[in-house]
Amino acid sequence: MNYLAKVMEELQASREINELDLPSRDLTQTFVEEAMNTLFPISARRSKSHCAQEALLIQLETHLKLLLLPVKEELNKPIDDLSKQFMLNLPKVYKALLLDAQAIQDFDPAARNLGEVIVSYPGFFAIMVYRLSHELYLANIPIIPRLMSEYAHSKTGIDIHPGARIGESFFIDHGTGVVIGETAIIKHHVKIYQGVTLGALQVKKSLAKKKRHPTVEDNVIIYSNATILGGETIIGRNSVIGGNVWLTSSVDSNSLAYHSHKIKVRSSINENNIIDFQI
Repeated sequence: MNYLAKVMEELQASREINELDLPSRDLTQTFVEEAMNTLFPISARRSKSHCAQEALLIQLETHLKLLLLPVKEELNKPIDDLSKQFMLNLPKVYKALLLDAQAIQDFDPAARNLGEVIVSYPGFFAIMVYRLSHELYLANIPIIPRLMSEYAHSKTGIDIHPGARIGESFFIDHGTGVVIGETAIIKHHVKIYQGVTLGALQVKKSLAKKKRHPTVEDNVIIYSNATILGGETIIGRNSVIGGNVWLTSSVDSNSLAYHSHKIKVRSSINENNIIDFQI
């Protein structure tokens, strides 16, 4: 076993040179799940008891404080102050999430009720994690918001950077492959389908503090696999962006943008003209 001692010694030496004190991914995932159960308790845990509700909130705040400990030197406020502010913001987040859930319920004919949306829709889960992580992002808390968003990404296939700014009644349908960049701005009553990218035209490190991602104004619908790039690109209000569209320039309000292509469908088949493919 001497070789293991040598490995351990070399690793320890490298760790002392490149010391990393990072939050726990497992605790981050627990925090996300506890946040959802606190905001939307499942029937087995739901209780009208004041003590039971308070216990859930205490547990959630305790998890947050534990998450913040490894990055305490990078925080601009004491841990107690940051955790208190997050908890005070929970009612605001809850109200925003109810509007998101209602938007899904109103627009998706397959959604039977709000409960189904909240517990089973991946789009809602991703939006919930975004709204929670965004509060921590606004408090200049490092790493943890990204860990939260990557957890949602791994579960849903939806990648929303916690720095994005998203308005009321946001709806993601299906969702797999959706990417929303850090400086994207999405206003109210926007609907997005699977595979949509709100991305940057360039990925130079020098642009880190610049607006690199598009702005989507009120009441816009963006259908599947549309790609919209650039910090100066604005999708005007009440517009519809069709599937597979590629945009790097702005679209006026009340516009319809779509990808034009031709598909030929034969209504009848002449057996003499069938191509004999052999594989």
